[in-house]
Amino acid sequence: MIRFGDVFSISTSKGDAYFQYVSKNPQMGWMIRVLPGIYSECPEDMSALVDKETNFWIFFPVAAALRRKLTAKIGRFKIPEHSQKMPIFRAGIRHSVTKKVENWWLWDGEREWMVGEITEDQRKLPIRGIWNDTLLIKRIEDGWLPEHDTA
Repeated sequence: MIRFGDVFSISTSKGDAYFQYVSKNPQMGWMIRVLPGIYSECPEDMSALVDKETNFWIFFPVAAALRRKLTAKIGRFKIPEHSQKMPIFRAGIRHSVTKKVENWWLWDGEREWMVGEITEDQRKLPIRGIWNDTLLIKRIEDGWLPEHDTA
């Protein structure tokens, strides 16, 4: 059984990364927070890692990945205060020629509103999407953060 607060490992070509399952959204599914770092062995103090700021947020099919043995459950840890509330996500459609998003939308898990161009602070907001294990692993290996996204 998977519960809020459960922490999982996922193997990358550079070592293991960790994420925490935070909530489930009716539209998007399982919301996770990817924890900082890639490790050659499991950190001794997982609570300290869980307490750190989130690298990035994304929706990821945790149960399916666990069933397929793409992830391993490490244990349950308290979700830190700074990560208990669902963040506002940003979303947009890339222009077919420029590959840039011209009009961004913000989403709080229930409602969505258009903001057009985004500010530098809004660029740090997580990007709404559901990733499979391949994309999650690639983004972790690349050190990806939403503010570095080229859209």
